[in-house]
Amino acid sequence: MVSRDNSSTSFGAVADVYESARPEYPSAAVEWLLEPALGAGRRPLVADVGAGTGKLTRIITAAGCDAVAVDPDPAMLDALRVAVPGVPAHVGTAESLPLDDGSVDAVLLGQAWHWVEPVAASREIGRVLRPGGTLGLIWNIRDESEPWVRRLNSVVSRGGALAMFDDGPPPIAEPFRQLDEERWTWTRVVNRSQLTDLVRSRSFYITATADERNCIDRDLATLFDELGLHRSTTIDLPYVTRAFRSTTTTP
Repeated sequence: MVSRDNSSTSFGAVADVYESARPEYPSAAVEWLLEPALGAGRRPLVADVGAGTGKLTRIITAAGCDAVAVDPDPAMLDALRVAVPGVPAHVGTAESLPLDDGSVDAVLLGQAWHWVEPVAASREIGRVLRPGGTLGLIWNIRDESEPWVRRLNSVVSRGGALAMFDDGPPPIAEPFRQLDEERWTWTRVVNRSQLTDLVRSRSFYITATADERNCIDRDLATLFDELGLHRSTTIDLPYVTRAFRSTTTTP
């Protein structure tokens, strides 16, 4: 990942909250991203770029792949090494990968492509992929078709991914040309504490001033009270998982 400000490298300060609060990815979605690599007739090597605490890495390995993790934040990689022991983990970005030419079968980014410069990242990912290798992009997105989720997003910011999707599919460049897309809808049961931690794991909250955080906390408390979320009371948080994949073009 690359940051156009300090936001993309802010997560390490709350790595434990990030790990506990952020949702897992649907296994079916990750397996769809990996289909071309898994069909190559050998155990594929997959780079998880912007790997964070390893939310995506662990599903990559569970799908039958070897993995290597890359993230710009050493604190996040420290958490990943605990969560997914044995996976090589390196500091790096999508635009500058610490990987050899043609060394991996797929490169996946979870919740990360909206942080990158797409032309430079596409070129660099194409460099490390074997011929016919796969670029996979995936996001868990809170489903704004639910009215209370729209209210939540008005309090906590819709985020860079939704702003990107307002303009269409994720932008890519050579050696990638076409993105295939699939979607999965699902719900996650959460309580007040978990929703609060989810917000506090977001870059806009981490980088906010103390006054801004206090304002967000007050608005969240008002919303949660109106929803009847008290202590162990739970609510279904709906998600749409959007997954995109593309393979390298041949010269």
